[in-house]
Amino acid sequence: MAGGIGVRGGGYGVGRRLLRDGIVAIFAVLMAAGVTAGCFGMRSSKGGGQVDGAERRRADPADVAVLDGYTLEVVARGLTFPTALTFDAQGKPYVVESGYAYGEVFTTPQLLELREDGNHRVVAKGDKNGPWNGVAFANDGFFVSEGGVMQGGRILRVSLQGEVTTLVKDLPSWGDHHTNALTVRDGWIYFGQGTATNAAVVGPDNEKFGWLKRFPQFHDVPCKDVELNGENYASRNVLAGGDEDVKTGPYLPFGTAAETGQVVPGTIPCSGAILRVPIKGGDSEVVAWGFRNPFGIAFDKQGQLYTSENGFDVRGSRPIFGVPDVLWRVQEGSWYGWPDFAAGIPVSSELYDTPDHGIPKQVLARHPGKPPQPVAKLAVHSSSNGFDISHSEKFGFVNHAFIAQFGDQAPDVGKVWSPVGYKLVMVDLSNGLIEDFAVNRGKKNGPASLQKSGGLERPISARFDPSGQALYLVDFGVLRMDEEGAHPQPETGLVWRIRRTGASR
Repeated sequence: MAGGIGVRGGGYGVGRRLLRDGIVAIFAVLMAAGVTAGCFGMRSSKGGGQVDGAERRRADPADVAVLDGYTLEVVARGLTFPTALTFDAQGKPYVVESGYAYGEVFTTPQLLELREDGNHRVVAKGDKNGPWNGVAFANDGFFVSEGGVMQGGRILRVSLQGEVTTLVKDLPSWGDHHTNALTVRDGWIYFGQGTATNAAVVGPDNEKFGWLKRFPQFHDVPCKDVELNGENYASRNVLAGGDEDVKTGPYLPFGTAAETGQVVPGTIPCSGAILRVPIKGGDSEVVAWGFRNPFGIAFDKQGQLYTSENGFDVRGSRPIFGVPDVLWRVQEGSWYGWPDFAAGIPVSSELYDTPDHGIPKQVLARHPGKPPQPVAKLAVHSSSNGFDISHSEKFGFVNHAFIAQFGDQAPDVGKVWSPVGYKLVMVDLSNGLIEDFAVNRGKKNGPASLQKSGGLERPISARFDPSGQALYLVDFGVLRMDEEGAHPQPETGLVWRIRRTGASR
């Protein structure tokens, strides 16, 4: 989940724009106008999910504007929390239904074959350990990343006959973020592993997520030893049910204070990392670490690995304001800055001055390295998730990443003053320029449920078919938000397909 304020151009706005220095244009305008912390506190949030109710989901491609030369169609309807898609050796599409959604809603995770007539066939089912966040096909089988909210994250293999076997288990996924999307290359399964918390400190927000009472000793785990500087954060003792406060340090269980110079041992598997395992199973290896929630993952045509990361939220004991989502070029062995850097910039920068909390303090006594700079800085709070990279002139825009933006989850993760995300954007990997590719029509941005249209709701992942001619967009469905949290709506998920019908630019 991402955090902060986002921006979208007026109307459809497919003109290119570069989001500079880790903050979107609207934030700079507001700061220049003298918006104070008090004003911020008085303003109500207006996120795209903050609707009183949702009508029965309908789908109408005419309600979505796509770039000239391309067309959109629906290929599957009535799905419950779909998250990712892949293709078998014959090019047939398969989608996974998550089995879990924020709001503590549990359903059955499933792998479904999508058929030409719009129906689907159940290939395999999981148990109460979703969300199933990723799927890939290789070596005559499917590989699924299981989020693991109840039993820890897993990497599963599903045979063509539907037999499920576990290749990796006990990944640290009992918290806010989970075992995320995966991809297979050169005999290895690469996947993102999210963090337990927003900013390395367990707090009351994690109790609201549901996991703190289930796993009161769980916390973030570094990939290598880290030394703490003694920063602690006071919060209400939600486990005791009283009004007394407790102090909690980073990388420690709730209610455990950090000491200056304390060393937290690194462990593998770890939180906030890109990991890999052999395709036949085995021990996890760290590719890179220091991410908050590396959700999407893909290789370009030259074999360079990329990941999308959801930025900090304005919540919990250590809230951080104004952090963009980013697209990273993954350098093996590098540390990407979490929890003391955001988008390559120290969180102690004035750029991240947080209303009612001030400038965040760093929590590590020394840093494992100097974080790289992102390829692109996407809209703050857009929840930029699964993506794929164009390799073919048949679709066009070769070496562009097509990123599904799930949309803001305000007010749970911080305020927004207008909806952010809810669309498909593309990023030129050569220069980081960002452009809308598919977005709902209308004067204001937002999901179809807010606009009362048949357009995009919450795009969560994108995948090119094996021919490279069509891009499939997985739409999670309706997720309403209020002060109590998330309210996902079953059977509102879709799969869209985008095809080229003319010349691209």
